Amino acid sequence: MFFARSFTSRRALLTAVAAVPLIAVSTLAAVAVPPAAAAPGCSVTYSAPSQWDGGFTANVSVTNLGDAVNGWTLTWSFSAGQQVKQTWNAEATQSGTEVTVRNVSYNAAIPTGGRVEFGFNGSSTGTANPNPTAFTLNGTLCTGDVGPTTTTTTTTTGNPPVGSLPSSFRWNSSGVLISPKPDATHANVAVKDPSVIFYNGKYHVFASTYTNGYNLMYTSFSDWSQASAAPHYYLDRSGIGTGYRAAPQVFYFAPQRLWYLVYQTGSNASYSTTTDIADPASWSTPKNFYANGMPQIIRDNIGNGYWVDFWTVCDTGKCYLFSSDDNGHLYRSETSLAQFPNGFTNTVIAMQDSDRNRLFEAANVYKIAGKNQWLLVHEAIGTDGRRWFRSWTAPSITGPWTGLAESESNPFARANNVTFPSGQWTRDISHGEMVRTNVDQTMEISPCKLSYLYQGMDPNAGGEYNRLPWRLGLLTQTNSTC
Repeated sequence: MFFARSFTSRRALLTAVAAVPLIAVSTLAAVAVPPAAAAPGCSVTYSAPSQWDGGFTANVSVTNLGDAVNGWTLTWSFSAGQQVKQTWNAEATQSGTEVTVRNVSYNAAIPTGGRVEFGFNGSSTGTANPNPTAFTLNGTLCTGDVGPTTTTTTTTTGNPPVGSLPSSFRWNSSGVLISPKPDATHANVAVKDPSVIFYNGKYHVFASTYTNGYNLMYTSFSDWSQASAAPHYYLDRSGIGTGYRAAPQVFYFAPQRLWYLVYQTGSNASYSTTTDIADPASWSTPKNFYANGMPQIIRDNIGNGYWVDFWTVCDTGKCYLFSSDDNGHLYRSETSLAQFPNGFTNTVIAMQDSDRNRLFEAANVYKIAGKNQWLLVHEAIGTDGRRWFRSWTAPSITGPWTGLAESESNPFARANNVTFPSGQWTRDISHGEMVRTNVDQTMEISPCKLSYLYQGMDPNAGGEYNRLPWRLGLLTQTNSTC
């Protein structure tokens, strides 16, 4: 009976965990690499999607059209007194109006046709913030062409073309892409709760697995067609260790140059860090976000629900930690960008519904590229007992949230707005994550042709929730406005 699992959380039945020793979070020191001269040929896209009186956030994308380089320096001049303040994915210095940006250790190489991206927060005088008009890469003027440089520049500036979110969504689904890969010590029956980023030419996927308890796994591949054959690495072999570990979220925290993996350990929101996302053995021992455990406001409202599905997202000043309680509440805590991952406090109910099924679990919050807009998606249990997603938008992470596609007849993602070209292998569209356009803490996505990695299962499966045969598939939007 499907109804028997309607009110059962996916990972909440195993909640006892041992105390975890705390470790210091280390940072990655940038390694200086002498710039290698590039044959003439480069282009730069510079945009400032977020601006306010006295400040702005800028994104810079550099494409190498010449010979491959190993080590790069990009320079430009500001014309209105702007100052670079905080940089991620690069190191910057400024002398007067002249800005010099250099690679960090992990993005020194740019092959021919390759691209590197970085960003920064800056200060401006009032609202005056004109884009730079000329850039040089390793001394070569970026004209957008290959050949002798001239005094004429065709460098792309201004905001890149962006689309908008539609008011309704249509999707195609892949077949099953990722299934359990049991081994001698991990007799897994399910793989679920995926988190995904595309970095350095590969998709990096983290997910929960279930045997007689929850564990985390990692896999990577360069194309979705390779996903089913890619090996699985079980993260209990890393510093993350054994015990209850579930519902991961991965991102790069640019201010510290560290990768973070956020997950639940039964009694707290926990995290591990690494400097190398491609080395799954390198994750650190878990640490907890909440020094005093579950905040009181959650204790007061959770009822017979469970504290699950932690999601981290940051703007230019603060980081926020969302969680659900399987009882109709979405919670939000906050800390400053400078204090992260410490200091989470001011926990509030960000959204609630008297029908717990309509606001159940698995919330994601994303920044929409090129707009002062945020997207919230949240899993619900439908009137048919099947999982689906609702969505809202807001001008900031703190709201106010306005319904976008959030009804069963007009869902963000549900069986009734998803087609299955290879056959319908699931009627549940459950816990997942968008394939993002960046990897950092802003959780930015392009509204153009969205992709969503999700969990589904055989519609005829039943039994105890934790042992249901969840598998991973990919939704691709078919009604993009771009």
